[in-house]
Amino acid sequence: MTDRESGPTGLRLALEVDGDGAHPAAWRHSGRPPGAVLAPGALREVVAAAENAGIGLVTFADTPLPPDPGTGVAGRLEAGIRASYVSPLTDRVGLAPTLHVATTEPFHLATQLASLDHASHGRAGWVVGTAAGAAELATIGGAALPAAALAREAADVIDAARALWDSWDDDAVIKDVATGRFLDSGRVHHIDFEGATFTVKGPLITPRPPQGQIVVLAPDVLDADARADVVLVARPDRAAIATRAVTAREAGAPLVFAEVEVVLDASAPAADRLAELNAAADWPDAGRLRHVGSAESLLDLLRDLSGAVDGVRLHPAVLAVDLPVLAERVLPELAASRPRAGGTLRDTLGLPRPAGRFAAATRNA
Repeated sequence: MTDRESGPTGLRLALEVDGDGAHPAAWRHSGRPPGAVLAPGALREVVAAAENAGIGLVTFADTPLPPDPGTGVAGRLEAGIRASYVSPLTDRVGLAPTLHVATTEPFHLATQLASLDHASHGRAGWVVGTAAGAAELATIGGAALPAAALAREAADVIDAARALWDSWDDDAVIKDVATGRFLDSGRVHHIDFEGATFTVKGPLITPRPPQGQIVVLAPDVLDADARADVVLVARPDRAAIATRAVTAREAGAPLVFAEVEVVLDASAPAADRLAELNAAADWPDAGRLRHVGSAESLLDLLRDLSGAVDGVRLHPAVLAVDLPVLAERVLPELAASRPRAGGTLRDTLGLPRPAGRFAAATRNA
């Protein structure tokens, strides 16, 4: 259930917080020396600022490859580790690392995300990573995947992860002191999953996540609409976003988010800021809607998008510059759905907690 008919009320907001911002030259405005590894303290401050501003979800981009030398970054921690680091330092905002389906072992992926959900008390999400080129796959000794093979692999990994998260019933851990039993083995299940390129027996090595199922955010290029909780739509204009949102919902996607790159007026006009950034490094076209202008015009855009989608994921060009403007001049004016302390990411997004697939059979046994 969404609030598309009632305007911006209930619009869900996500923020990408990788590095210094979405623009490749964002590091030049970070205040750190060239080549410096991103400090944990900087990540902590950005996520805290997003949480305090009322953002419901932060995402952490990642790639199997080292950072591009042109970004000025010597290295960075894997996205799942970054999300885990900030999990005990926050209490409301959702945390969704990007984990790539073609370069990550499915069992390890499912375990890492379940552990993040336990560490954050139910605030974990997963951005399904699509890296599948020759250079990325060479990191695991594999060959590049064409689009159809990547879509099949993504479907298999999502299905395997969901089965693994259900491999423990909610009440499998009994901690029965009298009998000395920690868990009821009859409530832990093998899944026997067989995909195109891998098999998984299970069960998972951690109990069922607090949310039951981790929130899965899938880029729309994967055509995984029926398997995702949130489809991330990257299109260059509002009409194309609205059209893709309709097809995602028809396929069964509960929620649809638009991907929006943001360059805002700050100490200099947004157009001048972008020109300066582009003079240092080109900003590749990722197919997303890009807003360059004032906070007020961004508000108008978000209100317009709220009639077509359930939320937006913002990609600020420079976090140190654009996030304060978002926090001070955009978010307070937008009647957005905000997280509450102690709530899960599913609570924030209005998604129900699903029952385990084996629960009914276990009770009837």
